[in-house]
Amino acid sequence: MRVLALDAALGACSVGMVADGAVLAARREVTRAGQAGLLAVMARAVMDEAGAPELVAVTVGPGSFTGLRAALALAHGIALGAGIDVVGVSVGEALAASLAASGALPPGWALWSAIDSRRERVFLERDGAVISVALDALPRAPGPVAVAGDAAIAVAARLAARGDTVCLTDARLPGVAGVALAGLARRAGALGPRAAQPIYGDPPAAALPSGGLRPPPVAFGHG
Repeated sequence: MRVLALDAALGACSVGMVADGAVLAARREVTRAGQAGLLAVMARAVMDEAGAPELVAVTVGPGSFTGLRAALALAHGIALGAGIDVVGVSVGEALAASLAASGALPPGWALWSAIDSRRERVFLERDGAVISVALDALPRAPGPVAVAGDAAIAVAARLAARGDTVCLTDARLPGVAGVALAGLARRAGALGPRAAQPIYGDPPAAALPSGGLRPPPVAFGHG
């Protein structure tokens, strides 16, 4: 099955066509800006090179508000136009799939995905759940823990400093193969259900004014 994998959750935009674990075509740009335009162009190039997808898999977070919305909008649009399914996978699920496929995850070790929230906190994903936590308030590791994600170095250092058994992986950003493999696992029921909707981790930094976005309309009489 050809899977079109989309990711713009963190510091890069990635699009790839994956079949049987092999990447048939891929594009990647390291950026946190302009994801909407980049992703569409990259997806078109990948599909021109590798053919039409039979499934779309997209990272749903945690991560960049703008990147997540851009990738999800494109994923749903492509799936709707092609009449195929779209599945959402978390960043941690994509990283776990990549590590499992490469044999880089030590047997018996739990995987924690640590994402920089840019608010002096991290989004910590473990056991299928995401929490937002300060680095000095990390939960205790229940046993040996491998850490992935763009905040993995900081989290692994904190865990090691307090005596937890920790392994730092080299997985920092989701790859298209991992996104596709996690998407196939979700579609097959090997991963629990997850809607293809964004996981933000934190509430929005901005709040609506108490009176709404605009004053109510004023009706003018005619005389």
